[in-house]
Amino acid sequence: MEKERLLSKKKPAFHINEKLQKYLKKYNRALKIPVFYDDLLRFSGCIPVLDKDDNDTLWVSVYYEEHERREIDENLKHVYTILHSDGNSDTSDFLSIDTIDFCTFGNSKPFRVKIRNVLNDNFTYFYVKKTDASRVYGLELEHIFSPHRINFLICGNTLIEAHIAGIPGDLFIERYLPSLDNPSKSQIAKEFVKFNERCQLRLLGDMRAYNYVIIPTHDFDHVEYKIRAIDFDQQCYEGKLKVYQPQFFSDNLEMVKLVQDRLDLSSVHQYQKEERSILARRILNTHKRTERLIDCMKKDEISSPEKIEHLKSDLFNFSYNTKFKRCKTMGEILETGFDFVKKTYLTHNENEAFDY
Repeated sequence: MEKERLLSKKKPAFHINEKLQKYLKKYNRALKIPVFYDDLLRFSGCIPVLDKDDNDTLWVSVYYEEHERREIDENLKHVYTILHSDGNSDTSDFLSIDTIDFCTFGNSKPFRVKIRNVLNDNFTYFYVKKTDASRVYGLELEHIFSPHRINFLICGNTLIEAHIAGIPGDLFIERYLPSLDNPSKSQIAKEFVKFNERCQLRLLGDMRAYNYVIIPTHDFDHVEYKIRAIDFDQQCYEGKLKVYQPQFFSDNLEMVKLVQDRLDLSSVHQYQKEERSILARRILNTHKRTERLIDCMKKDEISSPEKIEHLKSDLFNFSYNTKFKRCKTMGEILETGFDFVKKTYLTHNENEAFDY
């Protein structure tokens, strides 16, 4: 396992430029909302949020002055209807804001809003964060290229994200993985290989175990497991290729061991090829949208020149594709990788440069 520091100490937030803003408007991501991230910062106090074992979760539950809380609650209910429906406030009377939590850990420092339907007690969450171009690119790439759709919107300096349900990876590895039967472990090993490949191909970094979730789905007489990213801050930012390969983070060691124990090398190559083929088909099927998004990234500054040079070098050494050497931005690097995957798929040539 990698011993060196993979991640930079602090990643800056990048401004959403005019070109990206136009893209978001075109695809109905940029909408007007009645409350912003800075409004939620005006809380008057907070109390720690503990888990069922009384451990600190690094979240705090915030509270507001009474006159402000009423307005904030109504505005957050409206945001929920914009995110999940048509923005009509007719249903607001049936909604209740149970809690507003603030995360003291990480780059984005999000607010987590728990909203409940008072008629049937069903509840869900959504998140209020500061905008960051890296995160927005990551969310949009996730929506287009992963097996999962994702719901988010932006307005000014505020990003609203729908909740992604699942078991946090670190919790799953600690509490659930050891007791699974062998077929389930083999299936999770397969999914980790595919997830690892997916992150690498689209340059989504920092998939430590707490940045993804495991989603179990009951299917007849067994359970299917899927792995889904929940954090998109490190999209196309770091310079080391290993940052984009979840296998190199120490808290994924048990997953790596699972792959080594349950899968032979030919199976690993098969699942990698499957994931590359799926990505190639999605690129072809979403040609215009993908082209517009990559064009935004090519003209955007979402990393430093030093990190771009480092990643170009790593990718050339990894794939022997000389086109990486000519890239000047993270968007061009991503486009070069996508073009290579698409070309390989269309010509039916297996390129062993993608093997581990």
